[in-house]
Amino acid sequence: MSIPDRIRSYQDELTAIRHDIHANPELGLEEYRTADLVAAKLAEWGIEVHRNVGKTGVVGVLRSGNGQASVGLRADMDALPILEATNLSYASKNPGKMHACGHDGHTTMLLGAAKYLAETRNFNGTVNFIFQPAEEGLGGALEMLKDGLFQRFPCDSVYGMHNRPGLPVGKFITGPTARAAGGAFFDVRITGKGAHGANPQFGIDPVLVACHIGAALQSIVSRNIAAMDTAVLSITRIQSGDAYNVIPQHAVMAGTVRAMKREVMEKVEANMRRLVTSVAAGFGAEAELDFRVIFAPMINNEAEAVAYGNAAASLVGEDNVRRDAPPGMGSEDFSFMMEQVPGAHVNLGNGDSAALHNHMYDFNDETIPYGVALYASIVEKKLPKGTAA
Repeated sequence: MSIPDRIRSYQDELTAIRHDIHANPELGLEEYRTADLVAAKLAEWGIEVHRNVGKTGVVGVLRSGNGQASVGLRADMDALPILEATNLSYASKNPGKMHACGHDGHTTMLLGAAKYLAETRNFNGTVNFIFQPAEEGLGGALEMLKDGLFQRFPCDSVYGMHNRPGLPVGKFITGPTARAAGGAFFDVRITGKGAHGANPQFGIDPVLVACHIGAALQSIVSRNIAAMDTAVLSITRIQSGDAYNVIPQHAVMAGTVRAMKREVMEKVEANMRRLVTSVAAGFGAEAELDFRVIFAPMINNEAEAVAYGNAAASLVGEDNVRRDAPPGMGSEDFSFMMEQVPGAHVNLGNGDSAALHNHMYDFNDETIPYGVALYASIVEKKLPKGTAA
């Protein structure tokens, strides 16, 4: 029986797990119920369970044979602060929280791989099933790494995946080198001098300063970053003042920066600091920049990307695997794990669904067998039976 056919034999069980997780979404570092479910299922299938790796993270360890090589498989567990509007029978029971990115599906697919590998044991070595909390900008990968993830659970390579709406079910997308942008969040706090709105000559207007800083910051990508590099700088919030007739004392700005290289991100930050302070000083105001890297660029190891693509092609045929897809400007904190251990990441088709982070989104249950099969297949190919200890 092929891997996908065996996995389809327990499709109903996995679908029920996915619907349960979807109905009970939890935000980053609050995934207590989800972690309980994951740990219970791993234990039920005879897999060694480790809790509280990165607060709410779970790692399952499965060994077979006497091989010394090890593989890490990773999925994310957290939901988003979105009010669900799908009206599904298994829609969120927690108002204002929703699995709008498909992490319920990712967790289910990794559980499915754990079940399959625990039953078949068609590998020689160790598999670490990494269930990560807080992927959505709250630093879950870093929390697990701070807890000694790869020191406690050594991996020779790591693999992850993410669903992609609009890509047909049964198709995969990957590529060498960069797959997702690094991401930073920033805040700018401007201090001026409050005054009556009728007498601006007695004040220093932080709103005017914010406008000029905003315009100046837009020059960074076009004038400080090489044309062959990629960067995005978006100001997404400007707030100041409470009254029509008062020039406020403070203004705040916030936004995000994305780049495909760490050095490009550093260059953007350096130029932001220069412009923020100098533009404010030109108006007699002061300004401070808080710049926080939330995601590293996600870089596929070329050899592991080839291996992962080969595993996918063995399941669905080469025509259904695109290996040269351009990277996206979204971010993925699996990147921090891949900075420490060679690995690869793929997108798999979610069919004709709503977009990610949309209140009408739902993970496609028909995708489950393909994700489970890919996780299982890469383990069997990287840790083949019959290899020497």
